[in-house]
Amino acid sequence: MIKILDSNKKNFYSQLDNILNKRKIIDESTLSTVKKIINNVRTNKDKALTYYEKKFNQNSEIVPNKKDISKAIKLLDPKIKKAIKEIYNRVKEWHLKQKPNDIYYKDKLKNKFYYKHKPIESIACYVPENLPSTLIMCATPAKIAGVKRIVLCTPKINGKLNGAVYYAASILGIKEFYSLGGASAIMAMAMGTKKVKAVNKIVGPGSKWVALAKKLVFLEGLCGIESANMGPSEILLWADTSSSPEIIASSMIAQSEHDSGSMALLLSKDLKIIKKVKDIIFKQLKDLPRKKIAQKSLKANGALIYVKSDKSILKITNYISPEHIEILTKNYKKYLKSKIVAGSICVGPYSSMALSDYGPTQHTLPTISSAKFSSGLSVKDFIVQTSYNELSKKGVAKLGKSGYLLSTFENLIGHSRSIKKRMERK
Repeated sequence: MIKILDSNKKNFYSQLDNILNKRKIIDESTLSTVKKIINNVRTNKDKALTYYEKKFNQNSEIVPNKKDISKAIKLLDPKIKKAIKEIYNRVKEWHLKQKPNDIYYKDKLKNKFYYKHKPIESIACYVPENLPSTLIMCATPAKIAGVKRIVLCTPKINGKLNGAVYYAASILGIKEFYSLGGASAIMAMAMGTKKVKAVNKIVGPGSKWVALAKKLVFLEGLCGIESANMGPSEILLWADTSSSPEIIASSMIAQSEHDSGSMALLLSKDLKIIKKVKDIIFKQLKDLPRKKIAQKSLKANGALIYVKSDKSILKITNYISPEHIEILTKNYKKYLKSKIVAGSICVGPYSSMALSDYGPTQHTLPTISSAKFSSGLSVKDFIVQTSYNELSKKGVAKLGKSGYLLSTFENLIGHSRSIKKRMERK
């Protein structure tokens, strides 16, 4: 079911690339489908949305009824409500520490340069399936940033509203909702229709269709999205003889049950533990409600990798640059000084990535190697930073010389003339 790879073999990286690259490549069929959906929504707007909602989500209403929302929340188990409140409070406390300060600088010539921060006007949180934790992760930093209009967009599950997601929305003070899912939902929020009001930015994870739709609306300049690739979940584990095979297997399954496109990998210098983990994964899958999804994921995108050295572990890890890492080795602290590229890292035997999905740190994280150039969602993602330049007469006289020379050298004569006119101003 799950592959065992040997990093010492010549063809190892080609085998690894087979797993990594098929998750990165956009197949023409998916691209064609998403483009078709986007163009249909562009042309037919709410009529197209209703068509896709009926087809995929057994849903006939774009804007959910307030009474139905109240009813769904009322039916929610009080224990789940309490858990949602606790998680929100943890996430809020952590993200409050992230709010950036304005920067002001005045030089010797009395030139003034400063950064001012302001919140984005409106954002939409796309929440797939029944994931109140995702709404908390996406909306909390936006709320702290000061975003005035926060929208919840979440599909119905078998035609029903999810009380947990809407309860989380009530805690967050969200009052605008759309019962929409998939690529059509992304286009509706980016473009706007009669029933759906457009937003400035869309955040949140989703399927490959959702992820691709977000990229396409961004390329059209319709709205912003996160800088990271937010695709199906990933985990990479480091283990040795001290690690628990039961815990390793459970962590791999936990990420694999998200989506058939999820990825779960293990790196270890111990072949015995690799073989044990393979057997235990098979046993733990037997009674898993999302068994078929996890099995498909592990078969296509899972691997237990044998390595000879710590150096190889670091090299392979940074080559992959995964969304999540769990370091389960005995002397885990020795690795903390190393440069490890990942969206989030859980350190030590008690630190579960599955638990970190519920805060306080982010679970909306970079996937498919985008941790190499981007980070998880934060308060900064909902803030626009604007620079101000206020030059003095002495300042433009001094700075203008180098600016005039370089703009002339670059053959930007309009620039040099503009600079010179400021230098000559009395």
